[in-house]
Amino acid sequence: MKMLITNTSNKSIASNSDIYEKNNEQLRNSRLDEEGQGDVPMEAANKNAIPDDTVSSLLERIKVLEDELSSMRTRMDDAENREGNAINDDIVAPLPTTKSFPSVRYRNEETRKRILITGGAGFVGSHLVDKLMLDGHEVIALDNYFTGRKKNIEHWIGHPNFEMVHHDVVNPYFVEVDQIYHLASPASPPHYMYNPVKTIKTNTLGTINMLGLAKRVKATVLLASTSEVYGDPEVHPQPETYWGHVNTIGPRACYDEGKRVAESLMVAYNKQENVQIRIARIFNTFGPRMHMNDGRVVSNFIIQALQDKPITIYGNGTQTRSFQYVTDLVDGLIALMNSNYSLPVNIGNPEEHTIGQFATIIRDLIPGSTSEIINQESQQDDPQQRRPDIRRAAEQIQWRPQILMKDGLLKTIEYFRAEIDRNKRGGKPVPEPVRHAGLESRR
Repeated sequence: MKMLITNTSNKSIASNSDIYEKNNEQLRNSRLDEEGQGDVPMEAANKNAIPDDTVSSLLERIKVLEDELSSMRTRMDDAENREGNAINDDIVAPLPTTKSFPSVRYRNEETRKRILITGGAGFVGSHLVDKLMLDGHEVIALDNYFTGRKKNIEHWIGHPNFEMVHHDVVNPYFVEVDQIYHLASPASPPHYMYNPVKTIKTNTLGTINMLGLAKRVKATVLLASTSEVYGDPEVHPQPETYWGHVNTIGPRACYDEGKRVAESLMVAYNKQENVQIRIARIFNTFGPRMHMNDGRVVSNFIIQALQDKPITIYGNGTQTRSFQYVTDLVDGLIALMNSNYSLPVNIGNPEEHTIGQFATIIRDLIPGSTSEIINQESQQDDPQQRRPDIRRAAEQIQWRPQILMKDGLLKTIEYFRAEIDRNKRGGKPVPEPVRHAGLESRR
């Protein structure tokens, strides 16, 4: 644009008045040339002449255009000077620091796997991403952010081995991978009860899509199932051979039955299409990155105790649960995936506590907490006992939980303490514990 303006001005824009003056003089002289033009009528010659007032108007307009051109040239020169200064500033200014990532293990092409994790931005999925990334694999985290959060995996964004994809598994997804961890699904009662149809679709259509993908690319697929398939069990502890005691139309059924159908689909694809499958029945899990308002016993009790609010138990507190720390679960999932075992496997901690005991343990781990423990009406279909039989896990995949519950709780308490402080600094209210605390999920 600069060159065009400069060339035009060099040619004649500044002297346009001379050109118009000459043209006007020629037109005046053409009225009637006494030598050979005497036969042209005077009226015809006057028609072709430009009146003096028109010429004056043109000259005035040219003067205005010349002023505008001069102003434009000045502005462009100023802009170029500013651009040049900015470029110089960029040259001398220090370059922004490169984002640093955790140190990962080096693997060659033969041992490095390409792994897809649905629900990769969720509570369990993000911890699985961490473990597999640190182990040197390529990881694709798929999530629709219904319950997952980008901040759970943002520390890997930009790493050459990591890819984050915003996608809903109810729609097919096409990619070349070696392994698929299918974790996508709301896992806490308030979340899956909020949208039961979505929950069922994720566990049925989503599982079909992942099995179809595994069939096409010959990948091994692991389903994150749940101890909810046992319902309110009449056998204790629960082995994988127990068929369960479930209310198929109760408030939890969208999740319980969705996982049951997903397990059936896994087995059907294995028998009919020879898809390599793994089924993990996950028991109660806790740890950092849980939602503050997800309605599980751990998050509810910790948040209440940190704020000196009453710790609320739904029911009389005699119902039992077994809690495992999230890193133990992740180790179990990876061990199962890399095994050759295709039947369901319980992944949980067999250490059992009543809900009342658990509330006391958490309060005692928070020095200075003055929370009292209160009881409210129990919830429908709340299981009275839940404890895994993990002999199959020990025998088939050589897995047992390693983290003591107290150590895991201390880490989780610090996480929630930081979350509460962050919300306060940001002016956000601390979420109130959800009414569905007695219906806490197995994941």
